[in-house]
Amino acid sequence: MAFSSLGLGDDDDGPLPMADMNVTPLVDVMLVLLIVFMVAAPMMVVGVPVELPKTAAPRAAAQRPPTVLTVTADGRVFLRTEEIAAPNLVARLQALHADDPEAPVYVRGDRAVPYGEVLRVMGRVTQAGITRVSLIAEAEAGGAIQAR
Repeated sequence: MAFSSLGLGDDDDGPLPMADMNVTPLVDVMLVLLIVFMVAAPMMVVGVPVELPKTAAPRAAAQRPPTVLTVTADGRVFLRTEEIAAPNLVARLQALHADDPEAPVYVRGDRAVPYGEVLRVMGRVTQAGITRVSLIAEAEAGGAIQAR
């Protein structure tokens, strides 16, 4: 019996199985996934900062002023500019949003207020049946976009 020194086998046995893994399909799949994520990631960002063009057209008038809840540093809750007791908040919000339940409510919380207190107010907003709740914050001075 004769053995080849190259390990290619006899003509009768045929070629030996390849011991290397073909990584080309794996690389192709990974590159396609990379491109998909590169294209989709910017679309998932909400509130992308853009420089809007100037216009001479008048500002569109809002139908009614937005509903803004403010939580002060001492824990008091204001609906727009009127102080409101916590037990009355749900009923008052339901009355305000009876005609338009999709109207958003903006919550402003003082930075000294504990996080749980702001969440408690937001919970009362959702108890009133309002699903669009947003938090308002000020932009940092260093993070502001400069107009050119």
